[in-house]
Amino acid sequence: MSKSLKSQQIRVAVIGAGSRGIEAYGDYIRRRPDQARIVAIADPRADRLQDAAARHGLGSEHLYADWRDLLARETELDAVLITTPDALHLEPALAAIRRGLGILLEKPISPTEEETRTLAEAARETGADVTVAHVLRYTAFFSRIKEILDRGVIGRLVTLRQTEHIGYWHFAHSFVRGNWRREEESSPLILAKTCHDLDIIRWLAGAPCQEVSSYGSLAHFRRENAPDGSTDRCDEGCKVERVCPYSAQRIYLEKFKPADAWPHKVLSLDTSPDGIRAALHEGPYGRCVYRCDNDVVDNQVVAMRFTNGVSATLNVSAFTAENTRTLHLMGTHGEIAGHLEKNEITVIDFRTDDVTTIRLTVPGDGGHAGGDDRLMAEFLGRQIQRRGRSQVNVALTSLEESLDSHFMAFAAERSRRTGTMVRL
Repeated sequence: MSKSLKSQQIRVAVIGAGSRGIEAYGDYIRRRPDQARIVAIADPRADRLQDAAARHGLGSEHLYADWRDLLARETELDAVLITTPDALHLEPALAAIRRGLGILLEKPISPTEEETRTLAEAARETGADVTVAHVLRYTAFFSRIKEILDRGVIGRLVTLRQTEHIGYWHFAHSFVRGNWRREEESSPLILAKTCHDLDIIRWLAGAPCQEVSSYGSLAHFRRENAPDGSTDRCDEGCKVERVCPYSAQRIYLEKFKPADAWPHKVLSLDTSPDGIRAALHEGPYGRCVYRCDNDVVDNQVVAMRFTNGVSATLNVSAFTAENTRTLHLMGTHGEIAGHLEKNEITVIDFRTDDVTTIRLTVPGDGGHAGGDDRLMAEFLGRQIQRRGRSQVNVALTSLEESLDSHFMAFAAERSRRTGTMVRL
């Protein structure tokens, strides 16, 4: 690489060498060496650190077990990606704010309202450039819906309904066996998974949320629901393994053939069939879903009212074959229905009885329906503006813009636990 090209690149550090930081966002950078390069990585897991270093061509002198050492020693940085577990966002984010770095912060901002407010105050005091990774706003799908709504095609929005379909296998992977299974180690489901949905609802509603009510429970993935003949692990002679939809063997070896990508890369760096079998036999992803230490809810409904009179509902469920989001916006002069996985939007105009179906094309290299790449394109574009000391655009999902959806999530969880309506 030429010296002149290196001098033009945005220098990015990654704190948290998981699939989001290294593969989703990091691979975007790797594919665009004319714009940026990853210059340092921090993660306490030595195997993940070495794998990330090989992927991005880093020497051992730029690998750190502790993010504090990275920020102390790496003096030539422009930006940082903070993709640590949910409960470990605050400290590195505050440190990066003090360094004056551009920050891409994985959602949620923090699992607690207190920490969220602490980070917001620090950003306001310093004018920090913090982008929250609410990738759905960057998709062509939700961008088009927002544009249709803003043009007044369906008149004034009155109510909307959004559904988060968490595929039964995905829920078992992430929220029963995986990293987001316990609230104390990550976040409540409404924050860990559906702060994306609440962000979209807030964006489309176009006003602050006023009242929230919520219901939900851990209905199924409990020890008392374990079938007769089941065992602690799926490969220990479970008598119902062949007919259990949550069988680890069926999910990771049959439904999704082992590949060097998500979800297999989460189980093991060795994603061969033998490597996956070993990971299932030894690690958390081979456990019976009825005998895990999970406590997050597997279903939840949230009802919201906004200050402009718009009402909304969000339905979240683990009990669906789909792994996508659907929504329905109802206005005074028409309605919009959308299906994210199909990238299909249907618009009905009551005034003309016209029905228009829009089918969108998604770039082949972009996760989250293209949202990951568009998020990174905007983030790096702003870092280029900052380096050139030009006018810096405000991020579509800036920290300030993302606060309302988080406070809605905190309110929804309070409502669910107390059985009362919560005013924001």
